[in-house]
Amino acid sequence: MDHSGHGMGMNMDLPPFTLGRGLEWSMDPFFLIGCLAGLGLYGWAVLRLRRRGDSWPVSRTVFWTLGVLSIALVMCTKLNDYGMVMFSVHMVQHMVISMLSPILLLLGAPVTLTLRALPVAGRGRKGPRELLLALLHSRYLKVITHPAFTIPMFIASLYALYFTPLFDFLMGSKTGHIAMMVHFLAVGLIFFWPIMGVDPGPHRPGYIMRMLELFAGMPFHAFFGIALMMATQPMIGTYKNPPSSLGIDALADQEAAGGIAWAFSEIPSVVVLIALVFQWYATEKREAKRQDRAADRDGDKELAAYNAYLASLNARGQ
Repeated sequence: MDHSGHGMGMNMDLPPFTLGRGLEWSMDPFFLIGCLAGLGLYGWAVLRLRRRGDSWPVSRTVFWTLGVLSIALVMCTKLNDYGMVMFSVHMVQHMVISMLSPILLLLGAPVTLTLRALPVAGRGRKGPRELLLALLHSRYLKVITHPAFTIPMFIASLYALYFTPLFDFLMGSKTGHIAMMVHFLAVGLIFFWPIMGVDPGPHRPGYIMRMLELFAGMPFHAFFGIALMMATQPMIGTYKNPPSSLGIDALADQEAAGGIAWAFSEIPSVVVLIALVFQWYATEKREAKRQDRAADRDGDKELAAYNAYLASLNARGQ
């Protein structure tokens, strides 16, 4: 189906929207190739580790696979076609690709896997692994993963896009629509990357600060959804005149889109909080084991020194 004429509310001859008929494959080459490449490269890296005797957590592979499949679901099926003419379906795409897919992908730890799978270059040479390490320590990455950048970008992706003519312009062509969805995915990745803390990165605050960063961005999604729900007329030009074959009202569809944006802001908050709690617990457990091993190695010298210090104070008092 040609997407080039979908912008500015052009009617399309689509059948009534039903999930049963809607989940047929819609061959969008860009996202389809990207999803297949993502699964293939990740699988190749895992096999490379196992062939040399290294292990890789199955849970991380599952998270990555679910993340890629979530992108494929909203971008490589007929849902993508309906998202061009129904604001509510588009909002499902936006919320999944910007808030759910990034979390699942990041829990897959793709950067860590890449660093472990790529070979080390010879002395004085720079291979892909060395270039990736240089990027991870670059000033550019420090800037784009800092909360002073990620939080405003996360918020601007809603208000500066939907409440300006930019959205209608991008929706006027298939290329613009793809660019917008890639932007949503990229913004979600750089917003959640420092918060999730699975892969190495230049900005890695403590767990309390990560929770604060998370809650600093989520309320704006709720406010955005409420603004759409309370509007008395359609606000987005692309969706002002939905196809008559769908039998939907533009304002009712916009209210549904607002409800989706409002409700969806709670989902990543819960998922990320659960992940952070587990990471925090695992970190404390590793630190306790490290201290126990250090005490075993040095014969608990720290405790002995402290006891000697107490004994000296007691002798002075006497």
